[in-house]
Amino acid sequence: MTRRKLAAGNWKMNGLESSMAELKAMIDGAGSPNCDVLICPPATLITGFAAAASGSAVSIGGQDCHANASGAHTGDISAEMIADAGGTAVIVGHSERRTDHGESDADINAKAQAAWRAGLIAIICCGEPEAQRDAGNAIDVVTDQLAASIPEGATAANTVVAYEPIWAIGTGRTPTNEDIAAMHDAIRAHLAPRFSDAEDMRVLYGGSVKPGNAAEIFAVSNVDGGLVGGASLKASDFLGIVAAASA
Repeated sequence: MTRRKLAAGNWKMNGLESSMAELKAMIDGAGSPNCDVLICPPATLITGFAAAASGSAVSIGGQDCHANASGAHTGDISAEMIADAGGTAVIVGHSERRTDHGESDADINAKAQAAWRAGLIAIICCGEPEAQRDAGNAIDVVTDQLAASIPEGATAANTVVAYEPIWAIGTGRTPTNEDIAAMHDAIRAHLAPRFSDAEDMRVLYGGSVKPGNAAEIFAVSNVDGGLVGGASLKASDFLGIVAAASA
């Protein structure tokens, strides 16, 4: 089974209007890659970035959404607002949202359904803390998260799974290739009985993906690209990752 790889950049709380120069460099440098390319900037930049990326190989998405389409939710952004701004996807359930905002698997499930409602692809994140990894419970923790976080009705067209070992995010540390393969194989095995097109669903790896290790990571079993943090902020770094995903 050949799945088209996805290089997705999560800018987190980084980026100002002046960051448009980096996006344009990414657009120009990516050309027509042999992979899908997505940048998820702060919500303040989605509209401008989507306009700049129109007609290019780069798509724009959001980093989170509220489960409701509208209402009295000060400071929140709905999936419909992301779509209206030109976004095509939204990240839900990132470990930083789960930790910093106390989001539960049920919250993530509702947000994924909201993404679909708005016509967006839901990038559903999962991952284990270091203590669970050291205790040998990593696979159980992650598959339990996915069981509760991915709604019924998920398809390869509307859902991407992103595995990020929490202890590897932004630390420069990565699991061994054998660890990554074991987790991604387990995720694939979890998806298979639930969804008819599970073999077509993409499972991304995230956690200190860099130009120097991207090719090796992307060659691992059932790794269909990356959810990239810090290395997606600079065109020179992110384009190296795009090239690895295109190989």
